[in-house]
Amino acid sequence: MRISFLAVSAALGASFAASPGHAETLNLLIWESYIDQNIIDRWTKKTGVSVNQIYYDSGDARDEVLSDPNSNIDIAVVGENGAELFGKRGVLEPLSDKNVASLKDYKPEWNARCAGYAMPYLWGTMGIVYRSDMVKTTPTSWNDLMSPAPELKKHIAMYDDHNEAFIAPLVLLGKSINANDNETLKAAFEVMKKQAPFVLTYDYVITSIQDPDIGKNIHMALAYSGDQHVLNEKAGTPGVWRYAVPKEGTLSWLDCMAVTSASPRKALALDLLNYIGSAESAAANAQSLTMPTASEAALKLIPAEMRDNPEIYTPADILAKSQYQKELSVQSIQTRRRIISSMANFQ
Repeated sequence: MRISFLAVSAALGASFAASPGHAETLNLLIWESYIDQNIIDRWTKKTGVSVNQIYYDSGDARDEVLSDPNSNIDIAVVGENGAELFGKRGVLEPLSDKNVASLKDYKPEWNARCAGYAMPYLWGTMGIVYRSDMVKTTPTSWNDLMSPAPELKKHIAMYDDHNEAFIAPLVLLGKSINANDNETLKAAFEVMKKQAPFVLTYDYVITSIQDPDIGKNIHMALAYSGDQHVLNEKAGTPGVWRYAVPKEGTLSWLDCMAVTSASPRKALALDLLNYIGSAESAAANAQSLTMPTASEAALKLIPAEMRDNPEIYTPADILAKSQYQKELSVQSIQTRRRIISSMANFQ
């Protein structure tokens, strides 16, 4: 149902853009609350072109939309893995500082992680968010999430993405987060099965927190760095949601922003991408979202207290223990999805 909604949203946006009497519109496929609206508004004022944001709440949902040749997406936020995968398939437009001038502000190693098909956007880690008014002790280990305290039964939110759902169990097992072999995935399944009775929902926490029936009962969740700020905004209680990176290490992720090769508005899409990636916009975006930017030029414009905040810019010792995502085998993805689907049987 989620995929259909996204596809329909994209189609509606495309129809709107194509209708006589309407100004041109770009379709941006992105996580909810993942760009400073002021940046979009300034670009629209400058160009007269509006931007229709289409939200997804998992990488799997996003990939379904991007795989649809009729989706009419112009720009998309993808993970570094997705940038390479969809780029090689011809879905994404190759990028360089020739067609996106602001790419010159990003170090070669950041650009390399987006594989030449996207612009480095925001980066961070995967960890644990928790309500500090309900969870009095800061979680320090993935065990705090995977083997929760009794009082957290039916207060945990996990995440049904085939990549992220396996990070905690695989790191706890001392394995690669990119494991493909059945023996390792079976061991991860056992860890996940024991946790299942404590899980309230397997929907992404930013989505599930907005459900009036369950949102108030979520006390701890698997999340991305930066999600705590969105959760606090939605809760209306500053600082109640906190974020912690487990001592065992985690995922070090990079999101990339790409232009689709099939976009009928490609020149406009490239212009918007360049505007978002400029030093001023990237710095404003990072500060608005309280997330780290990959732009070296933008970093110079960000206050020192933000750059020195370990909840935002993860310390080097934690990053040293963290892993990057790599492309999984088709069999591994299928096995992971079957495992996730089976979790409802153990709740």
